[in-house]
Amino acid sequence: MKYAIIQSGSRQFRAVEGATIDVEKLPVEAGDKVEINDVLLVAEDGKVTVGTPHVAGAKVSTTVVEQFRGPKIRIFKYKAKERYRRRAGHRQSYTRLKIEEIEGN
Repeated sequence: MKYAIIQSGSRQFRAVEGATIDVEKLPVEAGDKVEINDVLLVAEDGKVTVGTPHVAGAKVSTTVVEQFRGPKIRIFKYKAKERYRRRAGHRQSYTRLKIEEIEGN
């Protein structure tokens, strides 16, 4: 089985051909092709190539499945005996990518 560790934004993901991953929102439309060149590691049949910090010539080809937003997270700040209360919410935007092909190694 071939897989790669890629970096998108400030996070790292394990990419396996045929799987989908949710990354922070990318400025692309659904159906577009995206190539990720920030490949940190490529492994195939026990042979592992680790980059310093990136693997030279390696890339991961993906297709954008959809743009979506995650669940709402409630934030509540409170200080006892001080009449201080703040409520806020946050919904993170994500891009779902389908891994088409891993090149390199």
